Amino acid sequence: MITSPAFAGKRYAVLGLARSGLATVESLLASGAQVTAWDRQDNARDRVDPANVLLADPLEIDLTGYDGVVVSPGVPLNTHPIAKRAAQFGVPVIGDIELFAQARASLPPHKVVGITGTNGKSTTTALVTHILKTAGVPALMGGNIGLPILSQDALPEGGVYVLELSSYQIDLTYSLDCDVAVLLNVTPDHLDRYDGSFEKYAASKARLFEMQTAGHNKISSINEEVKFELGAQGAIASFIEDVFDHKGIKKRDQATWPSLQGPHNLENARAAVEVADILGIDEAIIIRALQTFTGLPHRMERIAEHKGVLFINDSKATNTDSTAPALAAYPPENGRRRIHWIVGGLPKENGLGATEAHIGNVAVAYTIGEAGPRFAELLEGQVKVERAEMLCEAISRAIANASPGDVVLFSPACASFDQFKDYEQRGERFCQLVDALTGGEPAPDPCCLGDAA
Repeated sequence: MITSPAFAGKRYAVLGLARSGLATVESLLASGAQVTAWDRQDNARDRVDPANVLLADPLEIDLTGYDGVVVSPGVPLNTHPIAKRAAQFGVPVIGDIELFAQARASLPPHKVVGITGTNGKSTTTALVTHILKTAGVPALMGGNIGLPILSQDALPEGGVYVLELSSYQIDLTYSLDCDVAVLLNVTPDHLDRYDGSFEKYAASKARLFEMQTAGHNKISSINEEVKFELGAQGAIASFIEDVFDHKGIKKRDQATWPSLQGPHNLENARAAVEVADILGIDEAIIIRALQTFTGLPHRMERIAEHKGVLFINDSKATNTDSTAPALAAYPPENGRRRIHWIVGGLPKENGLGATEAHIGNVAVAYTIGEAGPRFAELLEGQVKVERAEMLCEAISRAIANASPGDVVLFSPACASFDQFKDYEQRGERFCQLVDALTGGEPAPDPCCLGDAA
């Protein structure tokens, strides 16, 4: 784990004992800090050793003399009483990323890449890490992806920490000076955390640049730069749109990157290529890494090809802004629409949103879940619709209808909670059902795998 003498002898309260909270407790204790910890769930509190940690709710104790209240990114600062409570005692409310930032001075010399944006940050984070590892550079990813950053072993000298950062994490961070900071895009999301204000949400993202010092690099799109007047004083700016103009990579080369299809992944690739170039990675290695990147589970994941039909698991697409690029990734060929789109779940929106611009790529839509009837109403008349309700039935119908060269795309544009625990379980079930229904695993009735948690 990552530890630091910067925490020795200090007092911290940790609120929220999920993965990052537990990692924070362990790191602080190993660094010689005194720790108070709390979670409203009994089973979460049971994971902490009361011999080493004071179990007490920071909302109920005297916080005089504490050096910080470390909260989970899931705690809504705009409504949760902990922010006001800590302020009464002059104690900062921070997250585990801020602790990492404070620990950096005691780590072997390294660089940090911070990546944020409404969509695409997970793929970009994983791709940057893959490029670095392909080049033989010690690298790990953390933050909003993978293992908590404090639970991972410190990198040797010359290593690169690649951090995916949500706006929630940035809100709890004050001193993370990224060597390279990336803002991919900003579209309305999570506005309940920002009192309904898109401007506040965008300002949260932009703080990643504001924490940078002169001479470090920032990467953003030209549109976001103009719209939000992004900037770090003295930072070296790059724009995503013109990354390939000065490198031996062409837009048409995307056809050779099997796990990076679609316009959204072209943006992700451009950002990752610019990061790698700034870090001194050879162009030939970058190109090879783009070709060998396998992507992330549940994000435009190529899971099978059966009788010439490609199956894509994009269960992570929980809103129309996320699904739209997936639909755009497979345009018609020879005038024939190719996408068999499985859509629906627990609705977040009332309309088609950004997906409407790409309905012309859809051969058949198979509607499922609570949002299924509404999607069917919106799509009928634009595209052939089959009301399936359950995921297994939708896959069965798509397999029956699809021809060689077609794509069965599971990109629900909805949350998963009507039928599944989370998007990961939903995606795993899709993979299981595709495997069973295409003959990978013999089953008398593959639909007996079920659709619900």
